[in-house]
Amino acid sequence: MGGRYRLFYFKSILFIVFIALFSLHGISPVDAAEKEFHHLVILGDPHLPGKYIENKEQVISTINTWQDVDMVIAVGDICEDRGTDEEYAEAKRFFLKLKKPFYPIVGNHDFIYDNNFDSKGKRNKAGPETREAKLKKFRDTFGLQNNSYSKSAGTYHLIFLSLDSSGHLAEISQKQIAWLRSELDTNKNKPTIIFFHAPLDGTLQNYNKNANAINFIAQPSDTIKDMLMANPQVFLWVSGHTHTSPKEESFASAINVYKKRIANIHNTDMNREKIWTNSLFLYPDKVDVKTYNHKSKKWESEFERTIALPAL
Repeated sequence: MGGRYRLFYFKSILFIVFIALFSLHGISPVDAAEKEFHHLVILGDPHLPGKYIENKEQVISTINTWQDVDMVIAVGDICEDRGTDEEYAEAKRFFLKLKKPFYPIVGNHDFIYDNNFDSKGKRNKAGPETREAKLKKFRDTFGLQNNSYSKSAGTYHLIFLSLDSSGHLAEISQKQIAWLRSELDTNKNKPTIIFFHAPLDGTLQNYNKNANAINFIAQPSDTIKDMLMANPQVFLWVSGHTHTSPKEESFASAINVYKKRIANIHNTDMNREKIWTNSLFLYPDKVDVKTYNHKSKKWESEFERTIALPAL
């Protein structure tokens, strides 16, 4: 009888500890197992190793405590500057600390530049062989078969679209265009979110010389516009590149809506003392967008948005 009592007591203590651990992070075991949403955390340009590495590592530690996270997505510029072997090694080390499924895409700093500076100490665009070698380094570092890929999250279709052309700083090749067109053609009835390094044209105010400039929007812009207008299932575009922070008026505003239909969610970079991350909560009938301030450790309610799904 004493042994049975001790077993019951031990199990009770384990259950109490289990409940307490979940409660510390604001979610119950039932919520974690039976939640009605998919939680996607967006990391704007990490620029690794870069500045404020301890702050960046604290972001990863915080995300690891969020029990409801399904995906962590980095929208390009994983590497600090030129996509060198040393930068990729640091990126691999950094993201090994992340305990959530990780989905990166290529930014211009990950592949487009030569390893060596010119005589004036400036970056040069790399040749085709070097660019392809760096794209392979990206795939090898993160265990990917392709630069671009897609996933499902419930009824949602998620497209992770990587840069692969050197024409502009944020351009895709004809090969990538053909792949994207195929993805959209075969998933007409699924609400679709595209993750891409650069934003869509005209989705920011001209708050500096780069906003809406040719090298700081998704290219080729006319081709992308035609594809998006022909595919009404695309309703969200998630980007980095411009380093637009919540301090900017157009970080979360009406101007973010492209052609009156597609909401562009802008994400600031991580190469700063105060780091913010956006989270997408994908529900069956809507997407909630929330912004977390990792310095104050608070969700900033003034940036919360709800995006309706397209009528398909």
